[in-house]
Order: sequence, then structure tokens, then C-alpha cells
Amino acid sequence: MIPNPWDAGSARYLASLGFAALASTSSGFAWSRGQRDGAVALPVVLDYLRTLVATTDLPVNADFEHGFADDALGVARNVALAIATGVAGISIEDSTGNPAAPQFALDEAVERMRAARAAIDASGEDVMLIGRAENFFVGNPDLADTIERLCAYAEAGADCLYAPALHTAEQIRAVVQAVAPKPVNVLVGGASAFTQAELAALGVRRISVGGGMARAAWGALDRAARRLAEEGRFDGFEGAMPGRDLNQLFG
Repeated sequence: MIPNPWDAGSARYLASLGFAALASTSSGFAWSRGQRDGAVALPVVLDYLRTLVATTDLPVNADFEHGFADDALGVARNVALAIATGVAGISIEDSTGNPAAPQFALDEAVERMRAARAAIDASGEDVMLIGRAENFFVGNPDLADTIERLCAYAEAGADCLYAPALHTAEQIRAVVQAVAPKPVNVLVGGASAFTQAELAALGVRRISVGGGMARAAWGALDRAARRLAEEGRFDGFEGAMPGRDLNQLFG
């Protein structure tokens, strides 16, 4: 189970609960800066990764989006920069950010994954490479194409495979079986019909929550703020964590 903090405070809090690893969240971090997901510049993301790595002793997986580059050479260059922040894992997705063509063609996506693999190997660091097929995230819920992409990314050097937004046991089981023996990460970013144990029984090896923690925090803020603004009520603070507990944690 790998939760996704969006700043130093949330990272320290999650580490205090006994999680074994953390992962960055492109969306949660972007929202904390008042930006949309995908709009944060690479230097700012690298600073965010350095912050997470420095905040706890836990390994940190980097949500590195599409490598912040249009070509494979740029992916390799930027992955090397991410490795230098001290992260233990880097995920590279095949989304383009262009709604008209939301995914890179398979051959180009494979070239980019190979470039990321080469950058990790050249660094000499023990960094896990996660290959992401974004089909279900970008409006192309084609399971066969998703599996073809994940298998190609595994062949290109990805250590772990990830197709966010799979939502049925049949889909998850098919992906797990297709890329075996390499491990599969599943995203659970909201209320789920699955438990951790049930996902493990399907063969899933890692679970991350993406922007789910950040959205939960924004949901609490929204409820409390709307009651203040619209009704002049303060009961939105019910369930708030006591300040003394936070001070003790961060002290």
C-alpha cells in the first residue's frame, strides 16, 4: 500500500502511520499550488521530489507523468534528473497531454520507455521503473490494447506495470496474468469495492491512491468552507485533527 502525499506535512503524517513507502502525486501537488494536473513545470516537480525524499526515510516513487519531454532523448535526460533527487522509483506514462491524440503511438511509447530504462541503468542506482498504460484514463478503455502496451513496456525494461482506472476483477486479473511474473500496481483513488486483501488475491503487488488523499483533504475543506460562506455555520470543523496532535507530530 503506497499512499501519495502532496507536501512535506502529509508525507510525515503518512510515514507516522507505518506505511513502508510513499509516492508523489502529480495532481495533488498541482492542486496545492493552485494549478491543474499536468501544468507544473519540471524544475518545480523536481523540488517537490527532493522535499519528499528529504522528509522521511521511506522510499519514494515519483509520479513522473510522461517524462516532461516530447522525445525519447528528453525523457532520458529528465529521468536522470529525477534519479538525482533520490527517488526509489519512477513511473513513466504514455499519455501526451493532447486531447486530440491522448496517447503516444505504441512504437514511440516503447522508445520512450527504453530511454528511461537506459537512463536508470546508466545512473548505477537501484531505481524501479514503472510503465503506465493510460488507456482507461484518457477515454480509450480497450483492455486488449492496454495489455499489449503493458507487455511491450515490460519488454522495454519496465520493472512494474500499471494501468490506472481498471475497475473490475476481470480486468485486473487479465493484466496480472498477461505481464507475469512482473508485478502490477493498481490505482484506488476513491471508494472501492475492493479491499487490499481482495486485490492481493487477484495477484496485485502494489496499490497506490494517486490524488485520492489530496481530494479527501480538499473535500473536507470544501465542506467546512461552504458551511462558513453559505450558512455561517462552524460544524464543518467537526472531526478536524487537534492542533496539539499535529504540533506533537511535527515537533
